[in-house]
Amino acid sequence: MTPPKGRGKPPRHFVDLTPEERREAVAALGEKPFRAKQLATHYFTHLSSDPSEMTDLPAASRDRLAEALFPQLVTPVRTLSADAGATVKTLWHLFDGVKVESVLMRYAHRNTLCVSSQAGCGMACPFCATGQLGLTRNLSTAEIVEQVRAAARSLADGEVAGGPGRLTNVVFMGMGEPLANYRAVMETVRRLVAPVPDGLGMSARNVTVSTVGLVPAIDRMAAEGIPVTLALSLHAPDDELRSELVPINTRWTVDEALDAARRYFEATGRRVSIEYALIRDMNDHAWRADLLGEKLNARGRGWVHCNPIPLNPTPGSKWTASEPEVEAEFVARLRAHGIPTTVRDTRGSDIDGACGQLAAEEDV
Repeated sequence: MTPPKGRGKPPRHFVDLTPEERREAVAALGEKPFRAKQLATHYFTHLSSDPSEMTDLPAASRDRLAEALFPQLVTPVRTLSADAGATVKTLWHLFDGVKVESVLMRYAHRNTLCVSSQAGCGMACPFCATGQLGLTRNLSTAEIVEQVRAAARSLADGEVAGGPGRLTNVVFMGMGEPLANYRAVMETVRRLVAPVPDGLGMSARNVTVSTVGLVPAIDRMAAEGIPVTLALSLHAPDDELRSELVPINTRWTVDEALDAARRYFEATGRRVSIEYALIRDMNDHAWRADLLGEKLNARGRGWVHCNPIPLNPTPGSKWTASEPEVEAEFVARLRAHGIPTTVRDTRGSDIDGACGQLAAEEDV
């Protein structure tokens, strides 16, 4: 019987387990513990959980191990492509029928996957399609990692425009507030950066965790000893406006969020990204650029990088992107304060795959 959507716990998966737990799980199935390393090699190196590809395991063991340790957690339902095939958005059905999306983006010198960590989002930012869905549930570690493995396999098999490639970057900027699903997200990060075959062997500096500013969780992540990049979705430098755009600001203010971001830099040495969706006549005023520059500089130099993002359209929204000349002035003001600033591109906006657009709609 299929559980109601959003109810029930995902089945235990190989990826949910530590290396020692994997050995114990394999032994409990009557197999030699070293089989766990073979399974890890298939999953993290060959990017496969298909028993038919596990030819180094006894034929009688493959199906039993796969059935017990590699349950089908995510099923691709639809893919949409943009940018001449270099951007691919996948709609996934989870084991309980819940839907999430991920977006794979191919660039000249990197291949980046934007993963979802929650189905929906509880942060309720009014300009974000995901935020308007509300929160259905957190994803498990394996449900997040499976998005990554599938993308890495797709690249390796040459299924993305440009020929075979390797996944280099993962950004937790899909559906959900990553730090509101702290344990699963950090366990995912551990799987990403663990050396093969225990993990995917990625560089922590190529993993970005985004947050709207959950201050205690930022401080907790700073103490993890894993120097991923922190991206703070700020969107306004003043509390009055930010509380409207990012409701969690009523709990942790602009200054408190920036102080936590600065502490993260001090703990990890990793420069923090400030994400700022430019919304026409809402937060794109020159004086707000000046205020942002002043607040960032008040906490020191060289610790931050600003990424203004033209607002991506969402159905029914009263807001839209800033005019190009207004955007240019905003960027110029930040740079005049000495803030390194790069306007983020809007890859996948025509397939609702860009920042703030993921809504896991079934219909095209």
